[in-house]
Amino acid sequence: MTLAKRMKSLAPRLIGANNEGVLAVIIVVLVIVMSVLSPSFFTVHTLFSIVRSALVPSILAIAVLLVIISGGIDVSFAAIAIFAAYTTVHLAYTGQFDPGIIGILLFACAIGAVLGLVNGAVIARFRLPTLIVTLATQGIFRGILLVYIGSRYIAQLPDSMAGLSTANLIAIESSRSYLPLLVVPVAVIVLIVAWMLRRTMFGRGIYAIGGDTEAARRAGFPVMRFQIILYMMVGAIAAIGGLIHVILNRNANPQDIVGTELDVIAAVVLGGASIFGGRGSVLGTVLGVVLVQLINNSLLLMGVPTAWQRAAVGILLVVGVGIQALSARRASRRTFVLDTVEA
Repeated sequence: MTLAKRMKSLAPRLIGANNEGVLAVIIVVLVIVMSVLSPSFFTVHTLFSIVRSALVPSILAIAVLLVIISGGIDVSFAAIAIFAAYTTVHLAYTGQFDPGIIGILLFACAIGAVLGLVNGAVIARFRLPTLIVTLATQGIFRGILLVYIGSRYIAQLPDSMAGLSTANLIAIESSRSYLPLLVVPVAVIVLIVAWMLRRTMFGRGIYAIGGDTEAARRAGFPVMRFQIILYMMVGAIAAIGGLIHVILNRNANPQDIVGTELDVIAAVVLGGASIFGGRGSVLGTVLGVVLVQLINNSLLLMGVPTAWQRAAVGILLVVGVGIQALSARRASRRTFVLDTVEA
C-alpha cells in the first residue's frame, strides 16, 4: 500500500466520525494564537479557569446531546436545571436542615426527572414538535419557580454543599490556580453517558429513533417508552448541572442558568451532533464545550464586550448548522446518483 493510500485510509480515523479530530486541531490552533497574542494566556491558571467554566456547560450539553441524537431540540434544560437546584436549596434553607450531599443530589435529580417526564410524556404521547413543547414548558417551569417557590437570592447553602464549593482536586497556591473537586463527578457522568450510548440497547435505540422513528419502531424499539425515559434522564442530568452551578457560585439565584441555551446548543452542534438526529458523540460534545469556552475566554481577555461574545457564538452555531445542511444535501445527492446508476 502506497503512502498516499495509507494516509487516505488513516484520515477518517484521525478526523473521527463526528469531526472530533478537526475540533481538536481548531482548539490547539486557537490556544497557540492566543498564547502568541497574550503570553499570560498559556498558564495553568488559565487552563484551570477554562476547565472550571466548562463544568456546568459540559453537563448541560450532555443532556442536550441525548435529545439531539434522538431527533429533538430541548430548550427547557436550563429552566429544569435551576428549578431543581433552587427548589432543593430553598427547601433546605427554609426547613433549616441538611440531608447531606447524597440526599440533596437524589432530591434534585428526582425533581429534574419529574420535569423531564412532563416533556417526555407530552412529546411521546401526542407526537408534538420537541422545540414547541420544551419552549412552552420552559416558560411554565420558570413561572412556577418564581411565583410559587421563590424568587429570592439565597446566599446560605447547606453545609454539605458549602463544603464542596471550597474543595479542590488540585491547588497551586503560588499562582492561585485551583481545580475544583467537582471535576470528578462531571467526568464520571460524561463517561457513563458515553458508555451508555455505545454499549447499551437503550443507547442504540436513541440513535435509531433519531435516524428514523418509524424504522426504529418497526425494528422493535419501544419508541414511546424510550422517549419518556430519555427526557427523564435529561431532566436528572440537567438537575445535576444546576446543583454544580449553585455549588461553584456558592449561592442559589432563580434567575441563573436560563439564557445559556445558545452556548450549550452551539457546543453540541459544533461537536458534530446532527440537528437532524441520529448522530453525535460525547467526545465531540465535550470538545465543542471547550471550544466555546475557549472562544469566550479569549474574547474576554481581548476586551471584547459580552454582546459581541454572544454574537460570535451565534455565528458559530449558524456555521455549524450550515455545514451539516450542506453535508446532508451532498449525501442525498450521492444516494440519488447511486440509485439512478443501479436502476
